[in-house]
Amino acid sequence: MRRQHLTKIVATLGPASAAPESIRALFDAGVDVFRLNFSHGDHADKKANIDAIRSIEKETGRPIAIMMDLQGPKLRVGAFKDGPIELQAGDEFRLELEDKPGNQSRVTLPHKEIFAALKAPTDLLLDDGKIRLRVIESGTDFANTEVVNGGALSDRKGVNVPGVALPLSALTEKDLKDMNFGLDQGVDICALSFVQRPQDLGDARKLIQGRAALLTKLEKPTAINHLEQLVEMSDMVMVARGDLGVELPPEVVPVLQKRIVATCREMGKPVIVATQMLESMINAPTPTRAEASDVATAVYDGADGVMLSAETAAGQYPIDAVAIMNRIVEHTESDLRYRKLLEAEALEPEATAADAISAAARQVAVTLSAKAIVTYTTSGSTTIRAARERPEVPVIGLTPSIATARRLAAVWGVHSVHTEDARDFGEMVQFASDHALQDGFALEGDRIVITAGVPFGTPGATNILRIARVGQSVGQRL
Repeated sequence: MRRQHLTKIVATLGPASAAPESIRALFDAGVDVFRLNFSHGDHADKKANIDAIRSIEKETGRPIAIMMDLQGPKLRVGAFKDGPIELQAGDEFRLELEDKPGNQSRVTLPHKEIFAALKAPTDLLLDDGKIRLRVIESGTDFANTEVVNGGALSDRKGVNVPGVALPLSALTEKDLKDMNFGLDQGVDICALSFVQRPQDLGDARKLIQGRAALLTKLEKPTAINHLEQLVEMSDMVMVARGDLGVELPPEVVPVLQKRIVATCREMGKPVIVATQMLESMINAPTPTRAEASDVATAVYDGADGVMLSAETAAGQYPIDAVAIMNRIVEHTESDLRYRKLLEAEALEPEATAADAISAAARQVAVTLSAKAIVTYTTSGSTTIRAARERPEVPVIGLTPSIATARRLAAVWGVHSVHTEDARDFGEMVQFASDHALQDGFALEGDRIVITAGVPFGTPGATNILRIARVGQSVGQRL
């Protein structure tokens, strides 16, 4: 099950793809990471998804990452008594805490924390920015607004407050229940929604306690004020362009996307670009050329992964969407300019033994025409630092930890392998040679470059580089 793509593919499961046979078809089409969106469905649905994924993993022998995407403090208006209303520019419209059915002049906003932050002339965006309201007066339980941009407004539509740091935790009571469930089920990545400040990550980290990788979704403009600190505190990052695009002008999002990806690359944190990548494939069998270009741009930028949301969760062509994304990724990575761009943006190694070894491994692989760089890791840090170098050859990540193997499935260029624990360095070299051969990365007599940390089991202690020929005995290699 060796993948030809380097940039990983993330797909969201939902009603269109929940059946075990559909999940297997998505995996066969190229999915490396399955996203479970906890904004929809119940725990029984998610458990069925997880069981199906683990069954595929067992059958194929390939580690698969499962991402638990928490809903977060999503702000929504209440329901309307007589169905959707139509707001016109210049209308007065009241948002209030009182819980009763809405009408043409008012609706419930059941989030008391918001009213404390609303001051005239703050703007509010409803229904993904289709409607804009401007606050003209507010109190502890109400906000009187004027409609700037009108439109139809129906039950439970989302509310965004651009440019305002709201006094809300990134973890709601629902999130805490979902997190406990997901961690008990063994999910590999916990994605935190609507992060605004570093404290949000600190709170989540304490609750996760190392049982999953912590992924920060950057979808609030206020979070960008703490970008470097948030990336540093995260295990992974997502450029969540949906809500980010609602609260920011369209021309700002592409530049911000590149900044986030570059920051993550610099810090060696895997980064996923998400939302509306092949949006038209929700209803059409092929994407627009602009969407194909959007996916390719994320690949050219060096992102670790690209993600499908509604395309696979609720679309009419979920398998086709993955297959086409896979083709776009592979074709982009085969372009000579792709390698030239990665080389032009090559990162300086940090002054650590791990980075020195990783940078040397990349150079040695080029000089000796090695077929692969093989890393032996317990925590995954050795492999992630090797992938940060964006080497010209594949990275085979060997680990005795199944949890680490699954998390590495989300990292650029890594062929993740769960292997038995090596008793000594010689046995580890043997494992490296065997997997390079059996997984089709090298032939007998080909060179591979091996990195590891001695003593084994010490996170971040990469201090060994070894050149070996595939198929030779350990004695011959040494």
